[in-house]
This record gives sequence, structure tokens and C-alpha cells, in this order.
Amino acid sequence: HESRGACLRLALEDLGPIFIKFGQLLSTRRDLLPMDIADELAKLQDQVPAFDAKLSVARIEEQLGAPVAEVFARFDEQPMASASIAQVHFARLREEDGGHEVAVKILRPNMLAVIEHDLALMDNLAMLLEKLWPYGKRLKPREVVAEFDKYLHYELDLMREAANCAQLRRNFEGSDLLMLPEVHWD
Repeated sequence: HESRGACLRLALEDLGPIFIKFGQLLSTRRDLLPMDIADELAKLQDQVPAFDAKLSVARIEEQLGAPVAEVFARFDEQPMASASIAQVHFARLREEDGGHEVAVKILRPNMLAVIEHDLALMDNLAMLLEKLWPYGKRLKPREVVAEFDKYLHYELDLMREAANCAQLRRNFEGSDLLMLPEVHWD
């Protein structure tokens, strides 16, 4: 009983984070999609269900080699944001580490393996589209998937993201146009 756009959106949600990300990307290409489908896919940009906070804690402890209680004075288990690739938790560093309020970004569990599997599936689907859909060759879906592959691997590199944030802060240093927080990473 759902519209074709809603069916596609729900299918992408069921398929998982990478397909949600692909739906988000497609929703910005209103020149390629019928408006009803683009409107439904735009709903994927608002909120993605969070993964279990216990997994976040386990990942932090694994990466930092210490219990969360030893690293943070406070760690909010309820994420403040959740997206297709990662989620963010607020925390406060211990006083001996500066006592700063921080945002801790954590990749979804097994994200790299999921991405590799799902990108291979998307490439196969794109190949079928090229062969079976009259507009397939003209729209070059395999090239779209290849570009998406590069974009996803770029997004997975949280160290690069932190470095970009630090550069942004340096670029605006001394400016009262933006109040940017300091960026720290481990």
C-alpha cells in the first residue's frame, strides 16, 4: 500500500547503512529521479536508527586500550546523532586531560566489511541496469557506484575528517564569524 518512493526508501533502510547512504546521495539528484522518489529518499537524511551503545563502548575501549570510565569523566551512552556510517556520543574528558566537553564519533561495527560487500552488490546491480534499462548506458550507473566507492572510503577515514576539522579551525582562527571548537583525536 506504499508509494513506489516509499517502497524504495524502506527497502534501502532494510538493506542497511550503505544503501541508506546511497539513497541519501540519490535524493540530491532530482534531475535524475522522479520527484516522488526523490522526496521519499530525502527522508533518509533526517535520522538513522542508532546502534547499541554497548557496541560504542566496546569499540572505544578496544581502540584506546582502557575502560571508558578511565578515559572520560562522563560518557553519554545515548548518541546525540546517528548516521549511516557512524554515530556520535557526547562525553567529558577527565580533569587531568583538560576536562573538556567532547564529541566522540564511532564507526558502525564491521563497517568496512559491510561496505565492501554492499559495494560489490551495488556494482552488480549497476551492471544489470546498464544492460536491461533503456537509459542504463547513458546514465552510467557503474561509474556512479565507483564514485560512491571513493566517497565512502573517504568518509570512513575519521583521522582525515579530524584533520580537515582542525584545518577549518585554523582557517578561521581570529575570526568571530564562526565559533569552532578545538579538534582532538586519538
